Amino acid sequence: MTAQTTTPVHTLRLVLGDQLHIGHSWFAQPDTGVVYTLMEVRQETDYVLHHAQKVLAIFAAMRAFAQTLRDAGHRVRYVTIDDPSNRQRIDANLEALASHYGAACIETIAPDEWRLDEALRTWGADWARRTGGRFNMVDSEHFLCARDDVARTFAQRRQWLMEHFYRQMRRRYGVLMDSADTPAGGQWNYDHDNREPWRGDPPELPDNRPVHDLRALWATIEAAGVKTFGSPNAETLRWPLTRGEALEGLHDFVQRRLPHFGRFEDAMHSQAQRLFHSLLSFALNIKLLHPREVIAAAEQAWRDGQVPLAAAEGFIRQILGWREYVRGIYWAQMPGYDERNALGHNQPLPDWFWTGRTRMRCLSECVGASLQNAYAHHIQRLMVIGNFALLAGLSPQAVHRWYLGVYIDAFEWVELPNTLGMSQFADGGLLATKPYVSSAAYIDRMSDYCKGCAYDRKARTGEGACPFNALYWDFFARHEARLGRNARVALVYRQLDRMRGAELDAVRERAAQVRAQLDAL
Repeated sequence: MTAQTTTPVHTLRLVLGDQLHIGHSWFAQPDTGVVYTLMEVRQETDYVLHHAQKVLAIFAAMRAFAQTLRDAGHRVRYVTIDDPSNRQRIDANLEALASHYGAACIETIAPDEWRLDEALRTWGADWARRTGGRFNMVDSEHFLCARDDVARTFAQRRQWLMEHFYRQMRRRYGVLMDSADTPAGGQWNYDHDNREPWRGDPPELPDNRPVHDLRALWATIEAAGVKTFGSPNAETLRWPLTRGEALEGLHDFVQRRLPHFGRFEDAMHSQAQRLFHSLLSFALNIKLLHPREVIAAAEQAWRDGQVPLAAAEGFIRQILGWREYVRGIYWAQMPGYDERNALGHNQPLPDWFWTGRTRMRCLSECVGASLQNAYAHHIQRLMVIGNFALLAGLSPQAVHRWYLGVYIDAFEWVELPNTLGMSQFADGGLLATKPYVSSAAYIDRMSDYCKGCAYDRKARTGEGACPFNALYWDFFARHEARLGRNARVALVYRQLDRMRGAELDAVRERAAQVRAQLDAL
């Protein structure tokens, strides 16, 4: 593998596409004996079918980060997707670069995905044995918890409830606390204040994110043969690609959207895809932002009287609580967590997961927005797309691969527990205390999706009945042996008991028809 310089090197350091953390101690001081390498490889574009914007934005952010390192005086070897010497695998490229530079040491930041962590550790140990060199992994210096903190917290517990962990984290970091043991406002959780539907007031604010013309890079990606799906939006890509852009996005959110975020965080609307959500998850997950600074900005806005406590708490819970928690679940349960299927669901994804063309307006809106923008907010993911997938009995592994590919912020450590655990209940209730499912009533209450839909949101049976309704009751009937003793769904089973007989038979017949013709819905 050729390079622009042959100045002696003692260490080759790998930076992955989701490790763009300029505050990492690695980058504190330039060292001419260290070369940093970033790689665009088919190994990472092809392990699952990715949304076009995900590949495009990560490559563009990597290229921008490489330039940031060069500007700071660091030596960088950047391997583009079309580089003739690119072996298209991380380990093969590291092998060639280490040989070229004569590096005695290869260092990596520990990957956040198990598959890469395992592959690099195995390869690194073999490389060190063969060459006499040293292979070392260092911490990402990004998360607030160590990988095993969650496992140690819940070591003696049957269920790993996030609320317990979240309160511990609040105390540990002194976030939104009036004293060491007293939460701000006297409550730990303000969920009940954060469940309002949105009817147009206050209006959704303009999208202030940067606009990037990446048509040249997209042409390179296509020419390299990378297969993707969804719209690339290459001429007007709106995702932050540098730390400066990410910081501007954080400031914009805290100043303009966070005041309204809490009330409407669960709301959905066909005319307002962003509503008041931060859209910071991509920047956080490729590490352009650090969770500490995001949490601090939200808390300070509350202390300054700029946002309600319920809004600040609801947002901070997503970062300090949920994000750290699901990462801990991931590392405690891998390998093998991705294979769990407690309910035995195995239906393939309907074709409209790839087109958005379905007469069910809620799914057309949410899947369509995902394909167009590589984004949907958490309720669209959980209570529309995930809800339908669970009720219809879709394969949790197929759902996992789709979520991992379609969303720009989806990396396996955060996506897998959210999908298999929270959304699909495939871990049998380790993460979620009940299946997160609903009939059409919830979707109608929290959105405008039912208006103008081809299906009747109130009907359970008949060709025009909303599929969610029959599927909902059929789901609990089918899984009564597993779920019937769950106290959190006791009311559902009391209602189901009153339906038994001809009414339930008709509902189950309608559900069977729906599951038999998913592509035609």
